[in-house]
Amino acid sequence: MSASAGSGAIEMGRPGKLLLAAALGGLMLAVTVGIAMVRPERGGPGSRALAGGAAAGGAPGPATRNLARCRTLTMPDSGCEAAWEARRRHFFGEDKPQ
Repeated sequence: MSASAGSGAIEMGRPGKLLLAAALGGLMLAVTVGIAMVRPERGGPGSRALAGGAAAGGAPGPATRNLARCRTLTMPDSGCEAAWEARRRHFFGEDKPQ
C-alpha cells in the first residue's frame, strides 16, 4: 500500500489532467471574453477627453481635427508629421518656454 492511498488523495491519470487543463483554459477564455465585453471600447463616449479632444462640451479645435484626419492616412504627410511632433512635444512638456 502506498503512502498516498492511505491519505485519501485521488490520483489523476493523464486523461484527467488533460481534461482539467482544458476546463481551466476554457474558463480563462470565458473570463477574458467577459472582460472584453464589459470594458469600454476605444472611440467610445468617454475617450475624447482622454485622447486630447475638446474640452467638456466644446467643439474640437483645428489641431485635434487635423490629428483625427492624420490617423486615417496611410501615406506619409508632412503636415501630419509636424502635427504629431507638436503633439509629442506638448505631451512631454518640451514646448514650454524656459
